[in-house]
Amino acid sequence: MDDTQAGGIDYQSWTTAADWADGAAPGTTAADGEVPGLRIEAAVGTVDYLDPHTGTTAGWEWASWTSPERPLAHPATQAVASWNARTPEGTWLAVELSGSYTDGARTPWYVMGRWAAGDQDIRRTSVAGQQDGRSSIRTDTFAIDTPAGGLRLATCQLRLTLYRKPGTLLTPVVQRLGVLTSDLPASAQTPATAPGPAAGHELPVPRYSQEVHQGQYPQYDSGGEAWCSPTSSQMVLAYWGRTPAPADLAWVDPAYTDPQVCQAARGTFDYQYQGCGNWPFNAAYAATYPGLQAVVTRLRSLTEAEHLILAGIPLITSLCFLPSELDGAGYGTAGHLMAVIGFTADGDVIANDPASPSNEAVRRVYQRHQFENAWLRTTWTNAKGEAADGSGGICYLYFPAEPTAAQTQALAACGVR
Repeated sequence: MDDTQAGGIDYQSWTTAADWADGAAPGTTAADGEVPGLRIEAAVGTVDYLDPHTGTTAGWEWASWTSPERPLAHPATQAVASWNARTPEGTWLAVELSGSYTDGARTPWYVMGRWAAGDQDIRRTSVAGQQDGRSSIRTDTFAIDTPAGGLRLATCQLRLTLYRKPGTLLTPVVQRLGVLTSDLPASAQTPATAPGPAAGHELPVPRYSQEVHQGQYPQYDSGGEAWCSPTSSQMVLAYWGRTPAPADLAWVDPAYTDPQVCQAARGTFDYQYQGCGNWPFNAAYAATYPGLQAVVTRLRSLTEAEHLILAGIPLITSLCFLPSELDGAGYGTAGHLMAVIGFTADGDVIANDPASPSNEAVRRVYQRHQFENAWLRTTWTNAKGEAADGSGGICYLYFPAEPTAAQTQALAACGVR
């Protein structure tokens, strides 16, 4: 199990047979195979699941795994779970989070996601309305409701439930489970960092525009205008040489350019949130491609991002800004994803920004401190003049299942094993 804490950020993950052996595992086992990971060994029960998005009830066999409950080195105001798994047709999984508060009271078991790679068995979904008067689930994020009061999450554990059609030997296979917990100070301005070792280094990440998909498949978050997250994900997937198989794209209108972006939107869509920007769902989608891992984590500076770029790992960042706060963007946003692919010789950020009118226009250069502030701050004043939450350095990292020594070192420096 990885267990890294620094600067109010605590990330832990389970990826190996030894990691899985630390948990309570009724009906599951960690096994090798074509796809190693945690899987159903023998179902321990059956349950009827009413899919709220189809109205269909179906019976499922299940088995589960629960992590140990451990104290957090930094009691947290937020937590985000992420996972890498294969869910063949006839299977799906649920991820839940629980813990204790700093005053000794316990949280409920919160559902962090009900997920399948496809949409033929269930509709992947976050779960709305989860709260206990002290914390709540905001789509993909556990959050203390009133952090100024001092209450924090003191301990944390995760539970996986794996489902399959009754009477079959099918199973999901979970290769990675992780949880990011953090307590970041309220900050509307972040200190500027100096250009570092990646100055002048740029990765050859393909360019895709979300804007060329306007009006396409509006059932997935109103079409391409809102597809910044899956478009960014697909750019980085293409950098790693991963694209959907032709059969997976058969549903896309052949007149549409870059059909793989449409596939990414469908594969990341959260039927409760009604959007493609669910952070863990994007990471889980990326990890369905063979030979890749994916995590949701937080970084503390562009200096950390530079080490990733030097190791050949682009990152997908979430930013909030007014038009006046990011020169060259030409727009403002309450939440937008773009890929950081390098740095100029002066240390400014080279980004593949999907909110561009064409693929050719996707590559942008943004001033280092403007970009860093829009990404790292935890509070900002939005276009309505209201205080709003910032992303606090959230990013997606997609990287090889067998990283190089340099990639392993760069990831470890960011708390990811």
